[in-house]
Amino acid sequence: MLVLASASPRRQEILRNAGIAFTVQPTNIPEEPRPNETPQACAERLAREKATAAFRTNPDCFVLGADTIVVVDGQMLGKPVDAKDAARMLRLLSGRTHQVITGVCLISSQHNKSSEQPGTQKPPPRTASETTLVYMDELTDDEIKAYIATGEPMDKAGAYAIQGVASRWISRIEGDYFNVVGLPMSLVYRMLREHGAV
Repeated sequence: MLVLASASPRRQEILRNAGIAFTVQPTNIPEEPRPNETPQACAERLAREKATAAFRTNPDCFVLGADTIVVVDGQMLGKPVDAKDAARMLRLLSGRTHQVITGVCLISSQHNKSSEQPGTQKPPPRTASETTLVYMDELTDDEIKAYIATGEPMDKAGAYAIQGVASRWISRIEGDYFNVVGLPMSLVYRMLREHGAV
């Protein structure tokens, strides 16, 4: 059984659409970067911490953690704390190219086929990340205000949802679209397959 250590409805929808059966167990991990931590290292660490927290109560399952960070000019943007913070983020992204990095971690108590010999170890947690470049058109102050009023930005990294209203301003991406939504499904599927979860 796969346990998704995330309350994100976007991640759940991506897994469902890919035909992956799972249950959900959200975790309460502070999503704060450490001093001098790179965006990639931060996303992977947070994914690992989420997976580890959920694994403690699901030791016989495969547990998947994920964390998405938006990066512009080296500055990491998580979820906005309020409307003012959302407006700040959207102004930073307006008319510019940014990165979306999603870290993923899969923890399993199961032996993979190559480790079923006596004395061998279980596969370690697998942690990886995916990066996608996103090109956003320039936004007017009125557009930013109206967008925030929809409520859509408030629980999204970088204060926007590529699959929602904000799609009107995304002119191009380079990389995995689903990574921007919140879960790089191709990478996750490879990891699940390597661990024998699918």
